[in-house]
Amino acid sequence: MAYAYLFKYIIIGDTGVGKSCLLLQFTDKRFQPVHDLTIGVEFGARMITIDGKQIKLQIWDTAGQESFRSITRSYYRGAAGALLVYDITQRHTFNHLTSWLEDARQHSNSNMVIMLIGNKCDLFARREVQKEEAATDAELIEIN
Repeated sequence: MAYAYLFKYIIIGDTGVGKSCLLLQFTDKRFQPVHDLTIGVEFGARMITIDGKQIKLQIWDTAGQESFRSITRSYYRGAAGALLVYDITQRHTFNHLTSWLEDARQHSNSNMVIMLIGNKCDLFARREVQKEEAATDAELIEIN
């Protein structure tokens, strides 16, 4: 299918925060509770229509393990945006965001939009990171 615009987004964050589930939900509109660890990078795409124009969104799901960081860094190039994901039930994934943010800013263009995503909100009873805390931190480090 032809499209007027193509936008590439990357999903970054620690292993186990639900990056692959976000990709699957966005591209296939389904949830898979058990998912194999991503090795390297996985890719998905979705067409959307805005103002009558077809837009193709490419979403690149990166591995969260430290051993794959050097490989996944090359996928930052050309990305219009990054989804910086943490698990609201695992404080350490929130604490590691600074490292992911530094990677994103160092290996991408300066215009890349970075969005903070607190994932697994359905597990609110086990929440370790409060919404207000995440919002305050997002403002301090100047991300959306």
